[in-house]
Amino acid sequence: MNIAIAGTGYVGLVTGVCLAHIGHHVTCVDKDKEKIAKMSQGISPIYEPGLEELMKENMDAKRLHFTANPKEAYANANVIYIAVGTPEREDGSADLQYVEDAAREIARSIANDVIVVTKSTVPVGTNERIKHIIEMEKPPYVRVDIVSNPEFLREGSAIYDTFHGDRIVIGAENEEAANVIAKINEPFGIPIIKTDLRSAEMIKYAANAFLATKISFINEIANICEKVGANIDDVAYGIGQDHRIGPHFLRAGIGYGGSCFPKDTKALIQLSGNVDHPFELLQSVIKVNNRQRVILYEKAKQVCGSLYGKKAAVLGLAFKPNTDDMREAPSLAIIERLLADGVCVTAYDPVATEKAKALLGDRIDYASSPEEALAGADLAFIVTEWKQIVELPLSVFAQQMTTPLIFDGRNCYALDEAEKHGLQYVSIGRRAVGQILNNHYSFCQ
Repeated sequence: MNIAIAGTGYVGLVTGVCLAHIGHHVTCVDKDKEKIAKMSQGISPIYEPGLEELMKENMDAKRLHFTANPKEAYANANVIYIAVGTPEREDGSADLQYVEDAAREIARSIANDVIVVTKSTVPVGTNERIKHIIEMEKPPYVRVDIVSNPEFLREGSAIYDTFHGDRIVIGAENEEAANVIAKINEPFGIPIIKTDLRSAEMIKYAANAFLATKISFINEIANICEKVGANIDDVAYGIGQDHRIGPHFLRAGIGYGGSCFPKDTKALIQLSGNVDHPFELLQSVIKVNNRQRVILYEKAKQVCGSLYGKKAAVLGLAFKPNTDDMREAPSLAIIERLLADGVCVTAYDPVATEKAKALLGDRIDYASSPEEALAGADLAFIVTEWKQIVELPLSVFAQQMTTPLIFDGRNCYALDEAEKHGLQYVSIGRRAVGQILNNHYSFCQ
């Protein structure tokens, strides 16, 4: 099958590479000529484990190509995937200008019957809008069918998720078109769910909203655990054993970030408002998450009082491990507050430093190792649970820091281990460890 992919972000590039790997001939299109030039040399523009290797393998096999010329990609394609960005507008709704631009470009470029598949996360009704745009501008002799095929990829494990997903959702008005897309995906060996267009669009938003709700729920339980003296690790494990609840997304921490959950929850609230249905539950989820993102800073203020003049190490910048994505990263919210309080910040991240520099510039220092970041620090904030950070011996904190006071937003360490090393240690939903903290950090308020 000849396939074209419009957009080479996380979704577009991973989709294109993986479809090529299962035997299709794929051409990825992007207007950024510099980006296309790099990808044509086998250089991935994003950090995603295994992606660059898979790119090179399929380029060598002549199944994967990159171009900045839409006509070159679309003219002979049987199927065209739209995988461009849908950024958030000021009111929280999804900005569909790139999706609509892609639809117009497709309409002007196609010469044969084609199926257009929407991979981008779009509000309910968007696929019908895409069809209308294409019908208005395409050649009259060309037939176009529209299919919604939302993605369910996690940054940092997108390749794995593509080949080991829970389900593939295909929404279509035309059964024949749905069957073609099912056939394309058949080699993945993943269960396929066929729906109408609007249900497929809604499945994507509903899935992300539910996962975001689960995260905010366990964080609220963690905050209550601190006040009543319970341990969130035990509580999460206990409720997770109930098969109706399950253990996933029950890790207490400093909230969700990235490109999906923040944007999609806001977009769903906007969508529900448009049909006169206030989504009060999801509004609360967002409120809880916004508060949780800065809870480490609030804990530091509670313990230390004034933070002015202190030196802080921030371990982890990306919103999650195995990605360099800084979008909605909790580290940014924490760092901004520390800087406002006159704190000298040194940060470490194994991958996201360059992305962070583009956002924070020289207002903070950047370390090439956790040890360097911790050297002489008064405070340490564990923000992203990278392997390099999780596996860092607690003895390093004691050896490197001036005053080993740790605020762990990912509950990386066992409490008894922190006690053994004589550390002052504050985590999420668990008792604080250390004599100094006993004087400043009250649980049962």
